[in-house]
Amino acid sequence: MLLCIDCGNTNTVFSIWDGERFLDTWRIATDHRRTADEYFVWLSTLMGLKKINAEITKVIISSTVPRVVFNLRVLCNRYFDTRPLVVGKPECALPVPPRVDQGTTVGPDRLVNTVAGFDRFGGDLIVVDFGTATTFDVVDIDGAYIGGVIAPGVNLSLEALHAAAAALPHVDVTKPQSAIGTNTIACMQSGVYWGYIGLVEGIVRQIRIERERPMRVVATGGLAPLFAQGFDLFDAVDDDLTMQGLVLIHRYNTALETV
Repeated sequence: MLLCIDCGNTNTVFSIWDGERFLDTWRIATDHRRTADEYFVWLSTLMGLKKINAEITKVIISSTVPRVVFNLRVLCNRYFDTRPLVVGKPECALPVPPRVDQGTTVGPDRLVNTVAGFDRFGGDLIVVDFGTATTFDVVDIDGAYIGGVIAPGVNLSLEALHAAAAALPHVDVTKPQSAIGTNTIACMQSGVYWGYIGLVEGIVRQIRIERERPMRVVATGGLAPLFAQGFDLFDAVDDDLTMQGLVLIHRYNTALETV
């Protein structure tokens, strides 16, 4: 069994792949202080509740939080007796290397999304990921990551608004009934929702202008379905794009080992 771990700034996602499908997926808050023992107790308890008797023999990790990787490595070594493959490290090969400025470090999550996006939708693709940051990854016709855009995430923007203006409350992200809010909460929800609709439309339009060719757009991340409601912003919404990318990258590296 393959354990896929995607560690983001807010949440860390664990999924078990049996070779054909994901048996289950679990989330835990990202915390660099969490030990390998804590990870194992949490994961094994959830597997037991779902009656999943899986022997994990391989692990692949994508992490945008470097301080978390050490304890995840210890988890793999101590409890699964395996050395994990870590996306972004020299020993982890990609089907097509990124083409960016020399010396630039590309976020592992963006590389993973690129691999999965190309596999599912082909090249000339824009992957919009609604995470802690809202990222736009541009995939060339051959599957290479060639750059993109990083904007503040939706929830991050709301938190910043609340922190900077004490009179403004915390609000949930939702699609408002109309653009014109008639109370403070509705006004904030409208500003965030319609503001991000405009942000996505504007950035995608500019990327298409610069690329001078048609570009398909796929969205992923927890808030992707919300921003896809009733609009033609995206050609597809794919919730498990990152996990599929981890499976593909692990499969690619395994194939290289047998050559």
